[in-house]
Amino acid sequence: MRIDIITVLPELIKSPFEASILKRGIEKGLVEVHMHDLRKYGLNKYNQVDDYQYGGGAGMVMMIEPLDKLIHELKEGREYDEVIYMTPDGVTLNQGMANHLSLKENIMIICGHYKGIDQRVRDLYITREISIGDYVLSGGELGAAVLCDALIRLIPGVISDETSALTDSFQDGLLAPPVYTRPADYKGHKVPDILLSGHLKAIEEWREEKAFERTRERRPDLLNED
Repeated sequence: MRIDIITVLPELIKSPFEASILKRGIEKGLVEVHMHDLRKYGLNKYNQVDDYQYGGGAGMVMMIEPLDKLIHELKEGREYDEVIYMTPDGVTLNQGMANHLSLKENIMIICGHYKGIDQRVRDLYITREISIGDYVLSGGELGAAVLCDALIRLIPGVISDETSALTDSFQDGLLAPPVYTRPADYKGHKVPDILLSGHLKAIEEWREEKAFERTRERRPDLLNED
């Protein structure tokens, strides 16, 4: 997979890819992540990338011309399966979407700023608009990092134990069950006996039950209980 990220603040988004699982995926050659500084395509001697919005109103808007130049240049090099715009009014990211996008070969992500990007960019180029929640950030960089983390960890070989990602919360529509590790008894707080029993079928049934209970308690919206 190759991911191209368009941003006015590349320094803000680099660090998540320089550690842990994302770094491992890059070093293994399983994913390429390229940052593109939009200001290099800005106008005039100030490398301008934003301007006042037509019709008045507070806040600046990212201009169409710098984005058009950079997007066009990237598209000359390859075809993109998705051109994604990170925006609060996009579709909320979920595990199913992450699973789907993790199978793509080339993805471009545009990080918005200010009041957003010129609508013509959205009309001409964007194939998918994604939000990471019902709130507003200063820019799309942190959202793009969240999206990339959700995708890259699903690529076979990135995580050493590939079955780990398949048992995460939301993969089966439920939250993950409680997990425990050593010691089995810590200051009187004990691990459930079933997990120490060695009976794999019983353990799996316990986990399924606890996953359902936790989901019903914390995220009943995930269950179709009428």
